Amino acid sequence: MAEKMLAVWIEEHGGPEVLRHGELPVPEPGRGEVLVRLRAAALNHLDLWVRRGWPGLKLSYPHILGADGAGEIAEVGPGVEGWRKGDRVVLNPNIGCGECAYCLAGEDNRCERWQLLGETRSGTYAQYVVVPARNVYRLPEHMDYHAAAAAALVFQTAWHSLVTRGGLRPGEHVLVVGASGGVNTASIQIAKLAGCTVYVVGSNERKLALAQSLGADVLINRQEHPKWHREVLRLTGGRGVDVVVDNVGTTFPLSFKAARKGGRILTVGNTGGPVFEIDNRFIFGKHLSIIGSTMSTQADFRTVMDLVFEGKLKPVLDRVFPLEQAREAHEVLEAGEQLGKLTLEIP
Repeated sequence: MAEKMLAVWIEEHGGPEVLRHGELPVPEPGRGEVLVRLRAAALNHLDLWVRRGWPGLKLSYPHILGADGAGEIAEVGPGVEGWRKGDRVVLNPNIGCGECAYCLAGEDNRCERWQLLGETRSGTYAQYVVVPARNVYRLPEHMDYHAAAAAALVFQTAWHSLVTRGGLRPGEHVLVVGASGGVNTASIQIAKLAGCTVYVVGSNERKLALAQSLGADVLINRQEHPKWHREVLRLTGGRGVDVVVDNVGTTFPLSFKAARKGGRILTVGNTGGPVFEIDNRFIFGKHLSIIGSTMSTQADFRTVMDLVFEGKLKPVLDRVFPLEQAREAHEVLEAGEQLGKLTLEIP
């Protein structure tokens, strides 16, 4: 009889009520893979989208949610070198095949057979998970499992968007739309580390205070300034900002207006919804560039995680839920009540 593990999974799409908690078989690592005994998992909006489902999403049930995790190597599969049982690791949820032209060129986040933990394959809401050995990164002894799990997806995503794709330069003015989400709190810190002036639009003073604590220079409350682009233009003397980080999507019309001529709009998601109208005249009239990306390369992941380990970038942690309370954690995330990342304690 196969060994069992505790896990949280879905067998159908729907609200938080479809999350199930119980026992499932422990997966076995294949060639080039490792089995990781997880100690912490972090929530992302991705988990909500997968749970709800979207047209074309095909899952193998039972499907375990969760992209982020940290723990120790429990078993090493055939052909794996450099790892042994007990090694502390953080997971890179961005899984390339390692064989296609993109992967061989170091662009594994564009892999032809790209996979993402918790989306296209079962994830981290469990005691054990199997991943390719190239997708674990050594965790220093001083680094907390929850902090590492909370950092992995959002910091690599923000770094690849701002630095690799966005070409961020010292002295630029960067506007971040949203004050407290995981990618946005990472973006604020990365932009400050790069020597930029950071503007943040937030929904309330509590979230803006968090942004300020992370280094944001200019705070704009969208309750006081619903047409917040006007405040951005006023504060920049009518010029606008060089870069807008907009992962909401539905706010693109205001982001276009807030950007300077020749500005860049960076996006890695659409928390406000995937379908919306834009006025194309702003794109060509202002010479705007819209730059999209997903996750990061392995090289970017290692670079940004090293900065986290050194304390130069810090994941923002809100609260910890026991694994069996994943449903409650989803409800908090859906309500937008968190300041920073929610994580699960794996028993």
